Amino acid sequence: MEFLTTKQAAQLWGISPRRVAILCAQGRIPGTVKAGKTWLLPPDAKKPADPRTASHETEVAR
Repeated sequence: MEFLTTKQAAQLWGISPRRVAILCAQGRIPGTVKAGKTWLLPPDAKKPADPRTASHETEVAR
């Protein structure tokens, strides 16, 4: 099976390789494997949603 490195995934997703490694360590990307110090991702891995973005409207305080 062929895998993507954190650097390759970072280029595809437009984020840093360090951020990809953090997402892997947090278990937010299914199917990742750690080989030594390197995280390997399945080629069909999807970028997880950013929990900081609001999916609902916020009320404006008066």
